[in-house]
Amino acid sequence: MTRGDRVIHHTTGVLWICSMALPSYIWLFESGELVQRVEKAYAMLFPCRVCPRECGVDRTTGEVGYCRSGLLPVVSSYGPHFGEEPPLVGGHGSGTIFMTGCNMRCVFCQNYEISQERYGREITCEVLAGMMIDLQNQGCHNINFVSPTHFIPQILEAVLIAAEQGLHIPLVYNTGTYDSVETLRLLDGVFDIYMPDAKYGHDEVALSLSDAPGYVGIMKKALFEMQRQVGDLVVEEGIAVRGLIIRHLVLPGNLAGSGEVIEFIAHDISKNAYVNIMDQYRPCGRILTDTRSPYHKTLMRGITSREYREAVATAQKNGLIRGIYH
Repeated sequence: MTRGDRVIHHTTGVLWICSMALPSYIWLFESGELVQRVEKAYAMLFPCRVCPRECGVDRTTGEVGYCRSGLLPVVSSYGPHFGEEPPLVGGHGSGTIFMTGCNMRCVFCQNYEISQERYGREITCEVLAGMMIDLQNQGCHNINFVSPTHFIPQILEAVLIAAEQGLHIPLVYNTGTYDSVETLRLLDGVFDIYMPDAKYGHDEVALSLSDAPGYVGIMKKALFEMQRQVGDLVVEEGIAVRGLIIRHLVLPGNLAGSGEVIEFIAHDISKNAYVNIMDQYRPCGRILTDTRSPYHKTLMRGITSREYREAVATAQKNGLIRGIYH
């Protein structure tokens, strides 16, 4: 019997045969390794070192650090989403769960009510697991966690609970990529699809626009680790089943350092990387009222067609042919 034909048994008594390759977390769940990952992740909450900031607070008692998140997960919304990359969306949507809060403070964040004003509700891991099962029952092709970095222990516990209840679709880690390699290693074999932002090519801009010290080096190490774990994107029958999808948002005045980012991906990650070079920047979030940034005036306009074409040309010149270029 092949891996794809293996019979899956769950504690709920549910039994079925999966005709396609199973998500990696099924094997971790069946072996008991997933329980150990949950325990190791929760140990990182005191002192908190879940993300590169390593605030050192005791989140197990409700103390909060930079992300302003305590012990329980906080979710703003969830449901099938059709605005993601085509290999994630398919015909039934990506099962998106928007986690509240963030470990960065991007001045132009399009979801700043969620990420910085913390719109959402505190829930239990059992409720979070129920959301995952609900999205699967609605026919979604995957479970897509948006801004998951600061809630990794809680997400892992919810995955464990959901796996016991029959969850069997791939998990997507949708991140701004201010992630530590230590934490990402706990996700090896849990997330089959990583969707990181490669935001900046220069640390001074990352610090000014996202309050993310040392972002470039942290982002690069994270991408190396993600690529090591899942490799290039694999698509079966039009649907992503495993691999890396890298996003890069072009900013006005080349503030994102698109050339440096794209060359890094092509030369150091993979020529076969699936890259979405995004053109949808518009002034929003705190940049509309916060004039302290030295880049404020530049960010008060959208990107030009020339700026976007230059980023795409750089990708093509460096041999990146997979992805989305408008």
